[in-house]
Amino acid sequence: MTDTTDTRPNLSAAGYDLTPPSEGQRVALEADLNAEEKRVLLSHGTEAPFCGVLLGEKRAGVFVCRQCGLPLFKATTKFESGTGWPSFTQPVSADHVTAIEDRAYGMVRVETTCARCGSHQGHVFPDGPPPTGLRYCINSVALSFVEEGRPLPDPLGRGDGVA
Repeated sequence: MTDTTDTRPNLSAAGYDLTPPSEGQRVALEADLNAEEKRVLLSHGTEAPFCGVLLGEKRAGVFVCRQCGLPLFKATTKFESGTGWPSFTQPVSADHVTAIEDRAYGMVRVETTCARCGSHQGHVFPDGPPPTGLRYCINSVALSFVEEGRPLPDPLGRGDGVA
């Protein structure tokens, strides 16, 4: 009998491996999170506005998922929305962020999660500036910042590259 299991990685349009972490990898990733990161990333929480450490980040680079390291937003797409959370006009690649209808708290919103590990990032709203008209409103605690030219975090051992 021939094994027909496809072992090729699920690559994004930008060339990053979107294959979800194995159960063992997921356990290790979650063990590395502090209590606030767990509350936001794993339990769909929200950090307080104007408190996130990445709100004022203005250096060239990329914002990656705090849990799995997938590049989510380029610094060039960040803008000041006045909402108290880092805001971006678009992801690194549309397939790096998953949009999910969120009907919690008596309203309809679109939740954004990391397409690789499924961690909660924030929400996307249709009130952003050009060119997309979108505002990805993301929790600082859900992201890590990698300065341009530095290696990307690689907690899954996938060798995705540099910012």
